[in-house]
Amino acid sequence: MIKLGPLNMEKKWLFSLAVTSLICICLIATSSNMGNVSSLHIHSFFFFLPSRSSTNQTTPIFAEEKISEPPTPLPGPAIPRFAYLISGSKGDLEKLWRTLHALYHPLNHYVVHLDLESPPEERLELASRIERHPIFTEVGNVFMITKANMVTYRGPTMVANTLHACAILLKRSKTWDWFINLSASDYPLVTQDDLLYTFSGLDKSLNFIESFQPARLEGGQKSNAFNDRPWTLHDDQIRHLLGHSSKNFANSFQTIYWFSMDENFAKTAVNSDLHYISWDFPPRQHPHTLSLNDTDKMIASNAAFARKFRQDDPVLDKIDKELLRRRKGRFTPGGWCLGSSKCTKVGDVTKLKPGPGAQRLRLLVARLTLQARFGTNQCK
Repeated sequence: MIKLGPLNMEKKWLFSLAVTSLICICLIATSSNMGNVSSLHIHSFFFFLPSRSSTNQTTPIFAEEKISEPPTPLPGPAIPRFAYLISGSKGDLEKLWRTLHALYHPLNHYVVHLDLESPPEERLELASRIERHPIFTEVGNVFMITKANMVTYRGPTMVANTLHACAILLKRSKTWDWFINLSASDYPLVTQDDLLYTFSGLDKSLNFIESFQPARLEGGQKSNAFNDRPWTLHDDQIRHLLGHSSKNFANSFQTIYWFSMDENFAKTAVNSDLHYISWDFPPRQHPHTLSLNDTDKMIASNAAFARKFRQDDPVLDKIDKELLRRRKGRFTPGGWCLGSSKCTKVGDVTKLKPGPGAQRLRLLVARLTLQARFGTNQCK
């Protein structure tokens, strides 16, 4: 007989080892898979919590966890700048000087003119005052037409003088937005802060020009007669007119606007010059001279300016005190004013302090621009 005992025992041991190893491997694999499944279920259940592996990440998992920065505030409307022409004649030196102080703001530009009828002494005195004034010297925004022009109430001389002033303003600066033509007999009913604040939100292509309604002539015919008073507020497009001779103008800027063949250009005209002017009945060549009796009507008009006034009339003192808060011989107070004595130093020129005058003026301007937009109260 052949003996196979030891060999068979070794084979059995190897077989048992192989089976045991196989079972262990299966158990380990199963245990590992169950752990992964369990981990997956736990992570899914607490989905709103970050996993340990992500706690050191610098980028958050969810967009909602980011702290959003506040949006940059939109800039407010740009503050406009006005270019003024203030004209006077014989005996108007003090009236012009007072009107200039009532209208002054460092952002604006000013041209003053005393015509040839005024004595040379008055013109020299005006030039000397401007040259010696500390604020005018510091800011450099007040200019004088030293070569005086002959200006008549009617005719092309007034238009030529206006274009002369515009040429000076454009030579000095091209940053202004509206041109305002006034006389020494005009006076503001609102502060410059009120005016700048009101015009900050306006379309800068608008032109405020008063016109007469077409008059009925004998035989029922209409006459396209327009207001020939030059107190207007033009946008800066007036500079395009400077390339033409004054001979091309039919006496006034009103005629150009209201007879314009360009429909879009004509639509920029607003039928008002923002003035309060009272006329006698029957109307005379010149408007009614305003007094204290006209104060309530002036304020109720919501206008920016009024005319005409006598020199140092008590109504001007009332306007200074109640509407402008202006002291005698001083500037009209505004946000720009600094100094131990009010407005003796220039502060932040972009700081505006609008008052009740701005509320009144905004009501008027809103109504006028609405009428212009829909073509009502326009000259046909």
